[in-house]
Amino acid sequence: MKRKGIKNLIVDFGGVLIDLNYQRCLNSFRELGMPDVENALSLSNQQDFFRNYEMGLISTDDFRNVIREKIGKPVTDARIDAAWNSFLVSVPTYKLDLLLALRKDYVVYLLSNTNELHWKWSCMHAFPYKTFRVEDYFEHIFLSYEMKMAKPDVEIFRKVLDDAVLDPKETFFIDDSKANCLAAESLGISTYTPTAGEDWSHLFK
Repeated sequence: MKRKGIKNLIVDFGGVLIDLNYQRCLNSFRELGMPDVENALSLSNQQDFFRNYEMGLISTDDFRNVIREKIGKPVTDARIDAAWNSFLVSVPTYKLDLLLALRKDYVVYLLSNTNELHWKWSCMHAFPYKTFRVEDYFEHIFLSYEMKMAKPDVEIFRKVLDDAVLDPKETFFIDDSKANCLAAESLGISTYTPTAGEDWSHLFK
């Protein structure tokens, strides 16, 4: 299972660990009455308020209020939260087992562009497994909204390396965005870009 020369693993969350359902999220916001929902929630062209929320530059209350403004009518926090969290599906249990196994051979970190609502939902619903909880899978968890920075900015990778005192040559990064991987590679980190839903356990066999 040990990759030659690698001591540290940095793993992305969305699309690498947790399965996502973008269409379900679109449909949920459409049902709330959001106009032009495809453009508003475009993954390739996320509007500033999504990016700002992901970087912790606006609060969850601010995020909800922007959604209400776009919908143009009163909508409860609970309905907005449910629509937003419908993007998240689950972390397959075989990936949770893999993380636990990898911790025997590597120091494992999570680095995710995420936001408060998605992360709180995930801690409650995606990571609990047998007797394990989110903190059992990782040495440390790096989240964009807490760090006030986001991938693919090279500075977020430099921050992780500095805070965790990691040698990039001994570090392997798994992320479903090629842009994120290229940023990590610029600092000397080895990377792998899995396809959506890929079982990437083959990397360690």
